[in-house]
Amino acid sequence: MPVRTSSRDAPVNAPIRKSAQSGREAANCPSVAQAAKVDTLSVRSNAMNKNVTVLTVRPDKAVGGEKCPVIYLLHGHGGNAFTWMTIKPDLPQIADREGIIFVCPDGKNSWYWDSPKDPSYRYETFISSELVNYTDTHYAAIPEKRGRAITGLSMGGHGALWNAIRHKDVFGAAGSTSGGVDIRPFPNNWEMKKQLGEFTANEAIWNNHTVINQVDKLANGDLALIIDCGESDFFLEVNKELHKRLLAYKIDHDFITRPGGHTGTYWNNSIDYQILFFSKFFNK
Repeated sequence: MPVRTSSRDAPVNAPIRKSAQSGREAANCPSVAQAAKVDTLSVRSNAMNKNVTVLTVRPDKAVGGEKCPVIYLLHGHGGNAFTWMTIKPDLPQIADREGIIFVCPDGKNSWYWDSPKDPSYRYETFISSELVNYTDTHYAAIPEKRGRAITGLSMGGHGALWNAIRHKDVFGAAGSTSGGVDIRPFPNNWEMKKQLGEFTANEAIWNNHTVINQVDKLANGDLALIIDCGESDFFLEVNKELHKRLLAYKIDHDFITRPGGHTGTYWNNSIDYQILFFSKFFNK
């Protein structure tokens, strides 16, 4: 699964705010002169009774108070809030160029569900409600679905589509890069059974918690969708199946395959195309 980064989670009882402008803060990225502001936050989740580490990147115009759209970036299994900054260290420059706020939460290995087995894992509620509300309240974010997109890599690709499809009133656009968009072929991988139980004893739960089985909740035009996967990726076939399912339901979407595997090199490239897609959505 995704690139692992060193864990730098904040203590749950110690809110923090660090700016990359003042040193080598986010994800050990080199300090560079930039107008965008990178913060490491500790955001309260009442649903989980804990604080969650979140990295944010704000363009200069948002720091100055101008309302900007937001892209929520979800990491994969084994990652954390700093994964995307590690993969894409020029996010601050992209934020300034495109006028977009990036929000990167630590989703642990949750798959971004509200777990039906473990009540301490309510990351769907955190992402689609608590974190969005926090961002809208504390930042100069456009507080409407036309100004919100969500995407992610691997586990985060599944999580982004899961949250967007189930919260179409919150998000206007969604993506997945190398996403585990059908979890059922992998019942013993990536700690999913901690959240859903053993597959053989909980098949209905697994069926109900895989993104590919959420397509029937969509009407064409509900979400602007972009999905991509590398030709050498072990998730390629499930992504092709999701593409076929969307076509069968006549849901417009962009679907891209290109050379590459389940690697940081692939995601460093693929996220550029997703940001372009979301920028066009925000500006339409």
